[in-house]
Parts: sequence; structure tokens; C-alpha cells
Amino acid sequence: MATDDPTSIRTLAVTTDDVVAALEANERRDAGAVLRVTPPFSGRMRARLHLAGAEREYDDPAPLHLPPEMFVDSVPAFPTADRTEDALRSHPERTYAPEIHREYHERAVAAWRRAVRDRLREATTIRTPEGPHEVDLAMLG
Repeated sequence: MATDDPTSIRTLAVTTDDVVAALEANERRDAGAVLRVTPPFSGRMRARLHLAGAEREYDDPAPLHLPPEMFVDSVPAFPTADRTEDALRSHPERTYAPEIHREYHERAVAAWRRAVRDRLREATTIRTPEGPHEVDLAMLG
């Protein structure tokens, strides 16, 4: 049964790709990416990738904007280009070249994405106007 009460949510379904993309967008450029849950609320809801502030006005209740970090046990450090360049230059058996750096960086980002996927939670606590509310997570994909 649909309601205005977000505490009726028991399970949030979200794609793994949306969680990874939101985290990466925020790491790369502080994009304000969230996972949005749009009312009316029910026992099983879908959280979708969204940019906070990029929506029309909603009546009460407003959609829930959930930070992607809440879907992951601990977010690993994102491999910036500067960090991967430093790692490559300090590697005793590798020679630095821009093309080698690009490939090295791409592999580091791919490894980061896999690490995020390996750390997805089975449940999380969302903030509602009524207070904290525990929900199960159904990770899709």
C-alpha cells in the first residue's frame, strides 16, 4: 500500500552500477550525485541515480536523497590521476610514459569499481522525518 510515510519502506532496490556511478561522480567532480527514492512510499522501493538539485518542486513528502556511501561498508580511496602517476613513477620496474600512465590509471579505476562492488551492504539506515529507519538492500546487477 502506497503512503507518504517513508518508514513503510522495508527494502530498497538499487542497481550496483548506480551506486558505483554516484560514488565515482562525487569523487571525480563533487557532482552531488545521490540515490533518490520518490514517493509515494511502499514496502519495496527503487532508489535511482540522481543529481541533487536537478529536479522539479515536489509536494510533501519530498523524495529521499540518499548519499551513495550509505550503500557501501567503507568506500576505498579513489585512484586520482596524480596518485596513479606517483605510484607508476615510484615503481622500480616500470618506466613512466603518458600512454602507460593512462592504461595504469584505467586499471586502477577498474580495480576501485570492483572493490566498491565487493563492499556493498545488505542493509542500511535511512534518515526520515520520523528518525532513523533500517531497510534491507536489494542490489541489482
